[in-house]
Amino acid sequence: MDAATATEVGFIHHVEAPRDAAPRRALLLLHGTGGNEHDLVPLGRALAPDAVLISPRGKVLERGAPRFFRRFAEGMFDEADVIARAAELAAWAKAAAGRHARGLPLAALGFSNGANIAAAVMLLHPDVLDEAVLLRAMPPLSAPPVADLSGRRVLILNGLADPIATPEIAERLAGQLRAAGAALTARMLPAGHGLTQADLDAAAAFLR
Repeated sequence: MDAATATEVGFIHHVEAPRDAAPRRALLLLHGTGGNEHDLVPLGRALAPDAVLISPRGKVLERGAPRFFRRFAEGMFDEADVIARAAELAAWAKAAAGRHARGLPLAALGFSNGANIAAAVMLLHPDVLDEAVLLRAMPPLSAPPVADLSGRRVLILNGLADPIATPEIAERLAGQLRAAGAALTARMLPAGHGLTQADLDAAAAFLR
């Protein structure tokens, strides 16, 4: 087994090639708390029919619910764990993309906890993701290191009535990404923490 394969098998995961199109990108699907490697596959396929879908399951369990990093309470993240888990996911994602979509751009589509770990990967490992769609995202780090995200595209979609990832919290993440130089689009939608058709339309347009 080569090194790329050995790294890749670090996560339970699902990989799926495009059905009716030549692959033009890889899309890393990152589920929310309690999800798994299958949750976002239908959404990812609908939004990016030309993508190789790469979907890992979070390795942290919170009362049996998979997540991508630990937290102390709602909105209170274990930042040391965020840093460690982001490094692990970044290495795995690069290896998986190299194996299944060599030479293609790598984007992320993350929801809630998955959006937060995608943001952490961007801020801590800016060479891994070319673009990201962050759905109901919060800043994973209170004071991230200076990163250079020049040329990286990011879409943040949050809900005006979201009691978890509130507009104020989402704006803190937007500020971090802007400061790093990302080409950022941030929208507040008339929604709560759940996704709406407006989210799907905006994400599809961004990925096109």
